[in-house]
Amino acid sequence: MSGFVEKPEPVQVPGLVHLHTGKVRELYQNEAGDLVMVASDRISAYDWVLPTEIPDKGRILTQLSLWWFDQLADLVPGHVLSTELPAGAPADWRGRTLVCKSLRMVPVECVARGYLTGSGLVEYNASRTVCGLALPEGLVDGSELPAPIFTPATKAAVGDHDENVSYEEVARQVGADTAARLRQATLAVYARGRAIARDRGILLADTKFEFGFDGDELVLADEVLTPDSSRFWPAEEWEPGRAQPSYDKQFVRDWLTSPASGWDRTAEQPPPALPDEVVEATRGKYVEAYERLTGVRWN
Repeated sequence: MSGFVEKPEPVQVPGLVHLHTGKVRELYQNEAGDLVMVASDRISAYDWVLPTEIPDKGRILTQLSLWWFDQLADLVPGHVLSTELPAGAPADWRGRTLVCKSLRMVPVECVARGYLTGSGLVEYNASRTVCGLALPEGLVDGSELPAPIFTPATKAAVGDHDENVSYEEVARQVGADTAARLRQATLAVYARGRAIARDRGILLADTKFEFGFDGDELVLADEVLTPDSSRFWPAEEWEPGRAQPSYDKQFVRDWLTSPASGWDRTAEQPPPALPDEVVEATRGKYVEAYERLTGVRWN
């Protein structure tokens, strides 16, 4: 059992048609046919969207994505058309709303990995491969890979796991040319993001991107290089052979699996509300990631 503990009712705005409620974002379409993405403060863990929100999270994700789109513009175009608030939208949407091109989305999570951890580590320990790519012996949790790799996944519905697939399976699903373009763009964007983050004392362990087509042009969509879509590790604390401290929702995961939460992941009960100290610590990590990466103080 998984999904929303409490699924929100979307805000109705004149001139906008609500299309979808995601884990974090609400998706609308305006009268011009553009998409309007609104990033909420929701947070998910263990396939559940939790009942407690993290203040400012949606704005941090939105503003960090905008910063990254600027850093990446010479590599691949982004989908953002405007940050102007739609007429009649609530004031709370300010800073968390993007008006974007309506694209023909590619149904693939484009994942790049430069370090071994997470689901990649699980597969490596079983077969010495990740998404069918052979890796050398002797790697451990947190090891830097010999070179970054493209490890795609299928897109899952809310409450389900994305499933890692081989490059060959992606080529079968979307065609060899599109698969090759996805791999090239994913690794190029990862390389740029990794270099920028490293200059700021942060290791970009892995990340996922979404792409769509505007005609024949491949366009970078959704969020980009945020703590929700990426594993960022403080470089000064990197130590292969153990789980790395990271700029994400690890405080949430740790509390949910601790005796303090009283929650059994294997049961069918939804997770409980988060305590204030976990909310504040998690918000602090998102703010720290934004400030270290952009060099701009969050306010």
